[in-house]
Amino acid sequence: MDASDLTRAEVISLRTTVLAQQSQIRELQSADRRRQTVITEMLVADHKRQVQLTKALKLVKRLQTQMAELQRQQGPAKGPAQPELPEEAGSSS
Repeated sequence: MDASDLTRAEVISLRTTVLAQQSQIRELQSADRRRQTVITEMLVADHKRQVQLTKALKLVKRLQTQMAELQRQQGPAKGPAQPELPEEAGSSS
């Protein structure tokens, strides 16, 4: 085997290596695109959940405000611990 044959063998070996690396690069690029797609989908879903949560929190705040307003209009709540006394029982003392 002379120098020319050795050089040719090295070139073929290098070409084979480069082709294999190019194939790996394409596979990695494809995998990266798939991951980017998944990340984008997750970000979109996260944004939707944030919007839903913000709406829910605003609704809760609005309901709290309405409840507080109703309580102010109706006065203190009377439950089982505070039964309303009939007029006669309260005035007979």
